[in-house]
Amino acid sequence: MTAKTVLIVDDEAPIREMIAVALEMADYQCLEAADAQQAHAKIVDRKPDLILLDWMLPGTSGVELARRLKRDAVTAEIPIILLTAKGEEDNKVTGLEAGADDYITKPFSPRELVARLKAVLRRTTPQGVEDAVEVDGLTLDPVSHRVLADGQQLDMGPTEFRLLQFFMTHQERAYSRSQLLDQVWGGNVYVEERTVDVHIRRLRKALGDRHGYLVQTVRGTGYRFSIQA
Repeated sequence: MTAKTVLIVDDEAPIREMIAVALEMADYQCLEAADAQQAHAKIVDRKPDLILLDWMLPGTSGVELARRLKRDAVTAEIPIILLTAKGEEDNKVTGLEAGADDYITKPFSPRELVARLKAVLRRTTPQGVEDAVEVDGLTLDPVSHRVLADGQQLDMGPTEFRLLQFFMTHQERAYSRSQLLDQVWGGNVYVEERTVDVHIRRLRKALGDRHGYLVQTVRGTGYRFSIQA
């Protein structure tokens, strides 16, 4: 199982170092950023599994960065734990309303931090990368890289497989073509939005009459994966 990556965002290097040591001992990989601008660049580039975000940052505050990340579909699902010296109840509410998944008040023990971090990851991790997913007789198994329809193996290309895996783990939500490009092809790849339509057609063809209905066109928006026709 690949180690989870945590981005530590704090303008104080000794605090970043202390947290990184604790997390690396607990088998996490760490990235570091000293301000919101550095953090945003690393988030887009590296897609960490979780962000530890200091409330008080120079320039853009941690809370404002949290709001921005939660508004963007590409980063909205990355869990955020806010670190702050502010213990007052209304600040806690402000942090959680900004989209933070948890809130830890400084000073904290490394053991408490690791325990809270594990709890948030358990709560927010989408369908496991290695878990098989099943919807209405359609099964996708990432480990064997197979798709079965009522027990019969389907033939599809690697892009269609990735597209289907994303859809099956993000059901009932409409995604635009550009969001699908970011999520399935990756933000650094230049591909025309029309390419998404081509692969959607191929995916539907591979799924056949029995399961093609699951991949639905949302007029004016893009596509959605849903068992509700």
